[in-house]
Amino acid sequence: MVEALVLVVFPFCMAYAAISDMITMTIANRVSLLLVAVFVVAAPLAGMPMATIGMHLLAGLLVLGVTFALFAFGTMGGGDAKLLAATAVWMGLGMSLAEYVVIGSICGGVLTLLIIVYRNSPISDVTGNFVLLRKFSDRRVGIPYGIALGLAGLVVFPTSPMGVWAIEALAR
Repeated sequence: MVEALVLVVFPFCMAYAAISDMITMTIANRVSLLLVAVFVVAAPLAGMPMATIGMHLLAGLLVLGVTFALFAFGTMGGGDAKLLAATAVWMGLGMSLAEYVVIGSICGGVLTLLIIVYRNSPISDVTGNFVLLRKFSDRRVGIPYGIALGLAGLVVFPTSPMGVWAIEALAR
């Protein structure tokens, strides 16, 4: 049962955040809160030692500190900062978090370039009223970075500590 919770909640939250940011340029606080709450409940049930849970929570706090500073300087959206921190809780202090940040950065860079090209093309004038592309064509808004963060989370999750545990538990 815990395996199902882990394998459903994290991917759903990542997909929801990506789609929500694409359409509305916001990531609801409830997404980040749900991620942290489910981790806090599921990790002990998965047999994760309390010291390791503490390190995962520390990862989230460290990332929140960095992303809050980026938000304060206007280089990152608040929803993106909270999503990154909540995802860091699931990844922990290790290679999964490093992979998540690197893949998220690469996806974010590619997304930014694609949106810039799209905004400067005549196609955006024609397709700009389509609900999924409306924010992409609007030059007054930023980049919906939640798309990159959601995609990176989905890519890294199977090799994250909780993802590995859930997949191995189902295989038994």
